[in-house]
Amino acid sequence: MAAVIRMPALAAGATEAAVQTWLVAVGDRVEVGQAIVEIETEKAVVEYEAEQDGVVAGILVDAGVATAVGAPIAVLAAEGESVAEAVAAASASSPAAAPVAGAVPELAPSAAPEPETALEPAGEPVTDPSPAPAPSPAPAPEASAPAPAGGGTGRLFASPLVRKLAREKGIDLTGRKGSGPNGRIVRRDLDDLPAGSAEASAPAAPATAAPAAPAMKAQPEAAAAFTDISHTGMRRAIARRLTESTTTVPHFFLSADCVVDEVLELRARINERADVKISVNDFVLKAVAAAMVAVPDANAIWTSEATRRFAGVDIGVAVSVPGGLVTPVLRGVEGLSLSGISRTVRDLAERARAGGLKQAELEGGSFAVSNLGMYGTTRFSAIINPPHAGILAVGAAQKRPVVGEDGALTVATVLTVTLSADHRVLDGALAAQWLAEFTDRIQHPLSLLV
Repeated sequence: MAAVIRMPALAAGATEAAVQTWLVAVGDRVEVGQAIVEIETEKAVVEYEAEQDGVVAGILVDAGVATAVGAPIAVLAAEGESVAEAVAAASASSPAAAPVAGAVPELAPSAAPEPETALEPAGEPVTDPSPAPAPSPAPAPEASAPAPAGGGTGRLFASPLVRKLAREKGIDLTGRKGSGPNGRIVRRDLDDLPAGSAEASAPAAPATAAPAAPAMKAQPEAAAAFTDISHTGMRRAIARRLTESTTTVPHFFLSADCVVDEVLELRARINERADVKISVNDFVLKAVAAAMVAVPDANAIWTSEATRRFAGVDIGVAVSVPGGLVTPVLRGVEGLSLSGISRTVRDLAERARAGGLKQAELEGGSFAVSNLGMYGTTRFSAIINPPHAGILAVGAAQKRPVVGEDGALTVATVLTVTLSADHRVLDGALAAQWLAEFTDRIQHPLSLLV
């Protein structure tokens, strides 16, 4: 029997996704488990596999088209079933697939549901969405309200602000019809009207007005030029998740200064002989995992029913990509060597920038690390990425004066880190204990190699 393939919900809370690449064509035979299409979610690309055997009878959504979750994207015919029979059967069995009825094998993209209304909110509606009441009979004009320019006798539907701006810009509103309710001229309409001579089009000043007043008015400066950049799916996802984080997760912050001269010296010695170059961030990730092992109560997240504590340490790493950032997750960091961490982070970062991450690589973990030290930032606070219970913000290592244990003033390389913690999971004392364990390990990096 023919089957309708629908846009899958590949990410929690996702309402739409886009077809990136079709891996099959109309007429191709597919088997259960065979990847048939690459779906692009807000932050990753996921291969979707066929759930039954058959022949591709029709493709309803072209590559690059965003589609609501659950909407039909293709039709699969059963063995021995013709393309026409499959399309007819799929349309009859699913009202949502009705647009494909009578279609030829190469189905037109227009059969797909229109996504624009779900993707892009109207920037500035032409009309007010709620019907405006009919205007009440006009009262006698106020003494200060100017008559319509040009000597017209009809009423001018424009707000006082619009009239004022029109006078200042020398715009004649006589006979104009605006985009507001009942033709009212609103502020945005002025941008589409040609400016003229303020003296020629402005109404005559009332006898009581000071003659010099019009000459005293300063012309407003022209509005600065701007460009609207449409929100991408990734930008919307970042906005939604971080707004959710700051409004629902009770953040608190702890900072520590770490002397990292030993880390820098050990890194230099390792990189002299190692095939895989180690970064300071690799040491940071290893120290984070070691601190989680030392303070297991901190390796947890909040759920609606319980605090979920993890046995292994999975850590998200913030990676900057064109148009935003993603946080792929390293699995089992407590068991990885420094070179293993370096290889994994490099692979994830390269695939993140190329748009090749899988959805599973963006999910899970209890903690994340965000490093802006390469940009010269010395200290910052990061926003927790739900459902994680914490994130460590890492700044740039700098030479600073420090007081040694013997009381002598020396110069050392200092790295400032700031822990953002979810107070539902981590109390102040627990977070401070974890940060102390991290600081001890990053300041004594040989312990990370044992």
